[in-house]
Formats: sequence, C-alpha cells, structure tokens
Amino acid sequence: MAMLLVPGFMLDADLWRDVVPPLSEFGPATYADLAQDSSIPAMARRALGEAPSKFVLVGFSMGGYVARDIVRQAADRVTALVLIATSARGDSDVELQRKAAIAVQTGSALFKGLSRTAVVSSLHPFNVERADIVERIQAAGQRLGGEVFRRQSLIDRRDERNDLKTISCPTLVIAGEQDRLRSRTEALELRHGIAGSDFEIIEHTGHMVPMEAPQRLAKVIAEWLERQRGGS
Repeated sequence: MAMLLVPGFMLDADLWRDVVPPLSEFGPATYADLAQDSSIPAMARRALGEAPSKFVLVGFSMGGYVARDIVRQAADRVTALVLIATSARGDSDVELQRKAAIAVQTGSALFKGLSRTAVVSSLHPFNVERADIVERIQAAGQRLGGEVFRRQSLIDRRDERNDLKTISCPTLVIAGEQDRLRSRTEALELRHGIAGSDFEIIEHTGHMVPMEAPQRLAKVIAEWLERQRGGS
C-alpha cells in the first residue's frame, strides 16, 4: 500500500509533516504538487503521473477537489479515499467576485503574503495564538509566492454534488469541529453523496486539521484504514 497526499490552497507537502509518520505502516507517502497548474483536472493529471500504481488518496480542502478528479481520471488506482475539511460545492457569488477582483490585479498589488488575520480565521479559537501553526502556514505561502497565489485563486471549482454518487471506493469524510471556512453542512453533503462513506469529526480543530491535530487525525485515518484492510 502507498499513500498520495494532496494539500490545499497555498500549501505544500509541509502540511502533512506530522501526519505521515504515524501512518508509515500503510506504505510510503507521495505528495501532490499543486503549484504548477491552472485547473483542477490538470493538477490531478500531474499528481497521477507522479503517483504509485495504486494508492490511498488523501485530499485536504482544495486538495479534496483534486482528489475527486483523480478518482474520476483513474478510479482503478485508488484503493481508498480520505477527504478532509473540504466541499463539493461550486464557487459562491462572493468567491466569484473575489476572483474577478484578483483577475485584474497585477504585480506587487496582488500578493504580499498570507496575513495573520486570514490565517487565524482558518483555526479553532483554541489555536489562534499558536504562533507555530500561523508561521508554518505563512511560510508555505511565501515559498509558493505570488504566481501560484494568482493561479490557485482563479481556479474554477464546479459544483460536484450530483457527481458524488459515481465514487465507489471506500471513503472517509473528516471535518474540523469548528471549521469556519467549510461548514459541517458541506461535509455532510459529501458524507451523504458518497454511498457507504464514513464520517468523523476531529474535536478542537478549525479548518487546518492536519496542523491543528495531526496525531488525532492520523489515528482516525489509521483506524479506518485498518478496518478497510480487515474487510469490516
């Protein structure tokens, strides 16, 4: 068994730094690179080109959209799917307006790094003073830079809720207890839309579950994968 891990918006492999070691018994980890492409399908194709022949697929936030596209492109290669703090909804009117504003911006006006205000809005209230998490998220943004910010900000996210029924692999949907970016309703839409899927809530987390509670997240995933391996 191997794992393919897909990060979210303006994040990279560092997102999974503390999650992967406890999952090592399930095989080596491969990390999807979302920094090169301008569409969800292109990101999925690139990830598939670098992935093992078969793998457990884990997608976080925007990476959940990429993960589901990976399943559409190569369902025979995905042995199990884990979706964390994500959604199947398309862009809202507010998000479309934000994209339109970014599309006309150029140069230094576009990206000066991820602000602390933006970062803490993704965290559970208990974690807003955790400088280690805030700095890790901001550092990822600096590594990726303005061009990636522009590409990822303008990516089209279509409404996939009617397509969820086509996913047939074992699936686990995970939500943060107080995720202010992706609602519990959105998580439950995934849970109910994917036949036979399981659902877990990670307590005392906001949106950034892999950084806020990596050990608890890894434990939930490991126990679920063990049940799949045992056929229960």
